This record gives sequence, structure tokens and C-alpha cells, in this order.
Amino acid sequence: MKLQDLEIIVTAPPPPGWGGRYWIFVKLTTACGITGWGECYAASVGPDAMRAVIADVFERHMQGENPENIERMFRRAYSSGFTQRPDLTVMGAFSGLEIACWDILGKARERPVWALLGGLMNERIRAYSYLYPLPHHDLGQFWTSPEMAAESAVALVEKGYTAVKFDPAGPYTMRGGHQPGMRDIALSVAFCKAIREAVGDRADLLFGTHGQFTTAGAIRLGQALEPYLPLWFEEPIPPDNLLEFAEVARAVRIPVATGERMTTRAEFATLLRTGGARILQPALGRAGGIWEMRKLAAMAESFNAEIAPHLYAGPVEWAANVHLAAAIPNLLIAETIETDFHRDLIGNAIAVENGFIPAPTAPGLGIELDEALAAAHPYTDTGLHLEMQEAPCDYANGNSFAGGAPLKTR
Repeated sequence: MKLQDLEIIVTAPPPPGWGGRYWIFVKLTTACGITGWGECYAASVGPDAMRAVIADVFERHMQGENPENIERMFRRAYSSGFTQRPDLTVMGAFSGLEIACWDILGKARERPVWALLGGLMNERIRAYSYLYPLPHHDLGQFWTSPEMAAESAVALVEKGYTAVKFDPAGPYTMRGGHQPGMRDIALSVAFCKAIREAVGDRADLLFGTHGQFTTAGAIRLGQALEPYLPLWFEEPIPPDNLLEFAEVARAVRIPVATGERMTTRAEFATLLRTGGARILQPALGRAGGIWEMRKLAAMAESFNAEIAPHLYAGPVEWAANVHLAAAIPNLLIAETIETDFHRDLIGNAIAVENGFIPAPTAPGLGIELDEALAAAHPYTDTGLHLEMQEAPCDYANGNSFAGGAPLKTR
């Protein structure tokens, strides 16, 4: 088998757009006609520029190669330009292409991808979801309403979910880490209290942040949340100083989780060595792909660390997450996003059942992307997949983070 052709589809999910402004799907075809799907997670450049990066990575490091040679192709991309270090955009391009290679290999062998990663460890994968507004909720008010969040949490628990994630402690600003406002701390505590009272011991609380606090600010917030026993305190500080995570982990009695903005096991290794996090959240469409994160899972075992694959993207990255999750012993839980568009793009081939995802049994990733549906929703805006605000934290009036909803910023 030889990798021959590349196609790229940039798809914009319809409003409200849970999963980001756009998703970048890649389709690889071998000279013998086998196709594989992958997905590149949010990069630091726009989709037009990313198309060029993906094409360059494919043509330079992968075209004409046997898709079995994952390690060789990874080392080429990782070392490209005399770098040999993590690069978010290059590895984001490679990650989606690498996922497509695994899809091809599974189809060629008529086996699911997890069977090529060491076999089946988990017949069912525990799933969680963000709290999203219910149909009767006001979208603008939802993000600062503990009562609405509690209603949404109960709805998920009644569907079988045993963990729910929420994110009331914004804002996410380009200015870097800041001290949380007292209003934001109070709102975060109110969310934890309301949701814990609503779901009791039926579900874990997953407290989400996105690296917006200073080390001291993260400790203040984290200590205020301790009475509600969240399962994790997610990405409390920016990922540009990995040593500081250990300071938070030592001071807060909630497990620190992080990883969605990190790439390759090289970055995660620093967290493991220092004790900065024991719950790792790789986004497979950015972190180096399936094989690199299979290595991370093995490395994490030696530190009693667990893997919780991250998802704020489309269903192809989710399928890759599910196959990795099915194959590893130190799985904690996997993120999922249930929208009609996510389901329709893959024909509901992988689905959440009573809060768990059955391990796929079809060859490859076990999905085929509906190309016509994906192409029928092109991305025509100018914003990035996710963006931070320029305005600083509002200490006078409080803050609101709209749950990743792709509102225009310019």
C-alpha cells in the first residue's frame, strides 16, 4: 500500500455550533483505492492557511509512503525544519493525517483500529458531556445560571451519564493568567453547589477552566471548590509553563486535569515527572495522533495517571478517541458532544448508549464521513476555531463565558 491522494473538507457546524466554528476533515486514499478519514484539531492559523500546512506535511512526509510506517512518518514531521520539538500547527496537521492512516490500516485488515493497538481492553467507554442549554433555556442567561446548569445536569444523568462538565469561571483572555474576580469565584461555587444538590452522588462534577488564571489565582479558586469534590480541576493555568501545574496540584485537593492544548508525549512528560497532573486530556487531532497517544497512555501508567481524551471538534476525532479509549487500561472517561450534526455526519455509526460508548466493531475507525453533508456546510467566516477575548477580566460587573459557542468576535 502507498499513500497517494489527499482531500480536505472544512465544515462549519450549524448553529449553535457546539464543537467550534469549523472542523477540518482529511481524506487519504491509497494507490490501491482504500480511503481513510482523519480530523485536524484547532490550529493557530485559519483554515485556508491550515489547508496549505496539511498539504505540505502530506506531500513532504507521507505521500508515497506505506501507511503502516506511522513511526517513520511521525519522526519526519516531528523533526521537520531541523526542529525535533513539539509544534502545534505541524503536529495538528500530522495528527489528522495519522488518524486517517489508522483508518486505512484497519480497513485493509478488516479489523477495528483498537485491535491494532493491543486489542480490546474496554468493551464500554464511560462518557461525559458539557452542560449545554435545554430547549427551554435562554441561551444568553444559561452560562451564568446555576439553576439552569443543574437542570441540564439532571437531564444528562437521566440519559445515563455519570459525569458532567461545566465552565462558569471565565473569561478567557489573550492577556494571560489573571486573578479570578470574587464574583467569578462565588458563581463557580454556586454552580458546584446547585449541580451537586441536583445530581447527588449519581454523577461526578468536572470543573472546566481554560488556562485563564495565574498560579495563585487558580489555587484560590480551586480551594473554594473543594467541598463539592469535583473529579477534576481542568487546565487551571496557561499551558506555557508546565512546571507551575505542580504548584496548583500540591495546593488544591482536587485532581488537576489538562492537555487539550498540548502536543506529543514530550509536553505531557513534564507534567508526569513533576506531578503537575494525573489526568491527561489529549486532543488526538492535535497531540500527535493515535500512536503517539498510545505511547503516552503507556507512559502514564507508570505514574498512576489516567487518560481522558478531550473533544471540542467533530465526530472523526471522536471516533479516534473512542478507539484509543477502548485499547488502554488507564482510561478514565472520554468527552463527547451529542448533536444531530455530529451524529448525521457519521450516520450514527458510533453512539452513546446510557452514558457509555460501546467499542466499535466495524473495520478501521468504524465510520464513513458523509462527504456531501460535510461539503454542504462550508466555513465562510474569518474567526479561528476558538478565540480568546481581548478585554481583561471585568472585576466590577462579573464575567460570562458562552460555553464555546462560536459567536463572532470581529
